[in-house]
Amino acid sequence: MDATFRKLLTYSYNIVGSYEDAKDLVQSTMEKYITLDKRHIGHEVNYLIKTVINASINFKNRAEKQKGYGMWLPEPMATESPDLNLIKEQTASYSLLVLMEKLNAKERAVFILKEAFGYSHDEIAEALDTTVENSRQLLARARKALDQTSVRADMPAQGVLEKYIQSIVDADLDTLESLLVEDIRLMADGGRSVKVIAAVVQGKAAASQKLQQVYTLFLRDTDYSFTTINHQPAICFYKDGALYNCHVLEITADGRIGNIFSIVAPEKLRTIA
Repeated sequence: MDATFRKLLTYSYNIVGSYEDAKDLVQSTMEKYITLDKRHIGHEVNYLIKTVINASINFKNRAEKQKGYGMWLPEPMATESPDLNLIKEQTASYSLLVLMEKLNAKERAVFILKEAFGYSHDEIAEALDTTVENSRQLLARARKALDQTSVRADMPAQGVLEKYIQSIVDADLDTLESLLVEDIRLMADGGRSVKVIAAVVQGKAAASQKLQQVYTLFLRDTDYSFTTINHQPAICFYKDGALYNCHVLEITADGRIGNIFSIVAPEKLRTIA
């Protein structure tokens, strides 16, 4: 069931935005499935997919964002890692996961099934116990709400990462600002235990100053490495060998940094540590 488990986990993670919660939902679904009378179940995998999708929607509807420090951000995944338990090609980008927080759970599910998994509206209607017309309407609302910016997961990012971190280390705010789009948003999630200086900072001047302040106060004595998180370039900062902070960068089509997602919440860093 390894392949099925990974498929179910990918569906659930894309909907709930949390790997640990997705894993719990999939495990619970499979444990219940073992005890079922399967004589009336026509296709095992399709049944499990439908059950996990609906369990994930219900979870997303029930779950209030944690009352923590900063802005709620999705749990990051190291999509280039050979140990990834998700289907890499069908795992949503980090920026898209953040954008999808604008959607309700059902809109999110329809969008994921259509865009990531290539479902037809007939298949979506079957999976979500709805009509084809409602599926089309949910997708249209989702696309309108997202109004996706030009995020390029395939942009060469090594040079941008190097200039980004070097300008922060050198306190070169002019160079740092030149790397950022005008209306950049710097978002931080400290989870339940780590206070952040600001949840959201907007504008390249304010973001540059805040990045420099955070580096001076908290990151000066860290080691760092470049990595890929949910198909996007990222920098991981380590204190005494332990992962302390992760910056996920959104690179626009013109090679600048569109948004920065800073994850400090320890419970969200465990999977990529």
